[in-house]
Amino acid sequence: MADGSACQSQEFPTPADLIAARPHLSWHAFDGLMIEGVPLAAIAADLGTPTYVYSEAAIRHRYAALSAALKATGLATQIRYAVKANDHLAILRLLGGLGAGADVVSEGELARALEAGIPAGRIVFSGVGKSRNELAVALASGLDQINIESAEELAELSAIASELGRTARVALRVNPDIDAHTHAKITTGRAQDKFGIPAADVPGLYAHAAALPGIKPVGLAVHIGSQIMTLAPYRMSFAVLASLAEEIRAANLPLDRLDCGGGLGVAYANEPAPLPEGLAGALGASFRALGVELLLEPGRWLVADAGLLLAAVIRVKDGSERPFIVLDAGMNDFLRPALYDAWHGVVPVGPSRGGPIGAADVVGPVCESADAFARGRPLPAVRAGDLVAILDTGAYGRVMASTYNARPLAAEAIVRGARWATIRSRQPLEAMWADERLPDWQIVSRSEAGEG
Repeated sequence: MADGSACQSQEFPTPADLIAARPHLSWHAFDGLMIEGVPLAAIAADLGTPTYVYSEAAIRHRYAALSAALKATGLATQIRYAVKANDHLAILRLLGGLGAGADVVSEGELARALEAGIPAGRIVFSGVGKSRNELAVALASGLDQINIESAEELAELSAIASELGRTARVALRVNPDIDAHTHAKITTGRAQDKFGIPAADVPGLYAHAAALPGIKPVGLAVHIGSQIMTLAPYRMSFAVLASLAEEIRAANLPLDRLDCGGGLGVAYANEPAPLPEGLAGALGASFRALGVELLLEPGRWLVADAGLLLAAVIRVKDGSERPFIVLDAGMNDFLRPALYDAWHGVVPVGPSRGGPIGAADVVGPVCESADAFARGRPLPAVRAGDLVAILDTGAYGRVMASTYNARPLAAEAIVRGARWATIRSRQPLEAMWADERLPDWQIVSRSEAGEG
């Protein structure tokens, strides 16, 4: 199953359908595609392409919808934004200002969250491979919670906490052996996945944690994957979590909170997707009787549709089956289609040229056959120099980019109403090798090189 690809048939949504389903986007007869009150062509004229552009209004709308759904349950809930989805300081500052904490998976993400102004007391440290140094940094930072992935990690954290004279608030991450029926590369809750502790081992390890020096167990955590498009996997994983919580409490051990993870899917192709109200209902049905505090770690759902990748058409090339629309953005800029076969809408930015809609392959310039954003996609006629927007790239977009093929990193901009600002300039070419050094035996004088 392709990540974000409900369009297994050739019945793709049209560009007009995709734009209409995203309230922060609109079409202007003269200015073309708008994001909030800003013509995307104006941003491209200033920053060039490829450029990522984000809508503040879209993020605010998503956060408000999730917050309202959780509040309506009457449960004690907190939102911890999954920083890995998009770690730009401007995005973190926006979400932190709305009340979100952070879910981080590395020392770098922790530093970013703190730099953006998110208090340490609202940060959870997750991840299966936290190094000894990262655990020490987490303890020194006074984080709210560390999610423990194994007995080995728990023992190491106890030793570090004892050395530092600190107490670590921990939750044990449960592997419930549940298939979320999402892409194999982004599912995390099956027994064969590397994440979490087998459910059968959790009660015993929780009791052991309560007896360890420097450790204060506060609850359990679960996260079964990303881009989950039905609520059934959530209900199953929550049932496992609730049962374990009851067993732990029956052993007279303290358990005050449950970290329920993230993974709520988004409608990349306008397909049916679960709503936050549905997830909130599942939380209430599963945990209301326990009276615990609940943490959620949404990432993609909050920021994906807020972002798009602006690109320019280099040329339209004839193909054996259909034309290739070759863009100046490549898989180095946006990896998801190549990595996950992910489906993303591609829409024109400029006013229509009046040509017919036909099927085309939208590809990039990188020297890899995998460098394709769309296959057989119905699009209006375009020509060299025209702009297109690849939609829903606010999550796992620029954050996963690279300089493969020595292609510099894209610029980034953010929009609020009729205003926009550059939040990251395009990487200069020389910056790609600024930190490289030649060994001394390769350094020769001009005279030795025959240039003197």
